[in-house]
Amino acid sequence: MSDQAETTVIVDTNHGAFKIALDATRAPKTVENFLRYVDDKHYEGTVFHRVIDGFMVQGGGYDERYERRPTREPVENEAHNGVKNTRGTVAMARTGEPHSATAQFFVNVSDNAFLDHKSKEPRDYGYTVFGRVTEGMDVVDKIKGLKTGAVASFSKDAPLEPVVIRSVRRA
Repeated sequence: MSDQAETTVIVDTNHGAFKIALDATRAPKTVENFLRYVDDKHYEGTVFHRVIDGFMVQGGGYDERYERRPTREPVENEAHNGVKNTRGTVAMARTGEPHSATAQFFVNVSDNAFLDHKSKEPRDYGYTVFGRVTEGMDVVDKIKGLKTGAVASFSKDAPLEPVVIRSVRRA
């Protein structure tokens, strides 16, 4: 896994591209999981389906028709790794169950301390940060500024102008 410790991926969208440096040292299981999805081309044709200015942009789970993409088994939550959910960091999305993250990820567009690990209790477990945007944060900021509303099964926070992930590939 040492070659993964400094892996960078390029997220290419119809709104521009940005680079993410992955932190396999502090989130090895999460990075391994994410790279499997990258190498399997899972993210091609998915969308950023949840965009909240002042919070985050989330994608990787739904295609352009807003149909859920199939995923593998969830990955163990590594939020206890000490990495904080600060602006520009990339973390795994999950349900209320701490160890439920699969393919969806989000970019923090603000410092979101309330997402950090506080304890191993389910409500305080936090969200695993596994990377940081190193180039193209202006693209993420452009995405977070899009007008949002109801789209398909989402009652709010979906971009009214689609943000399609064309590819996520190793740099």
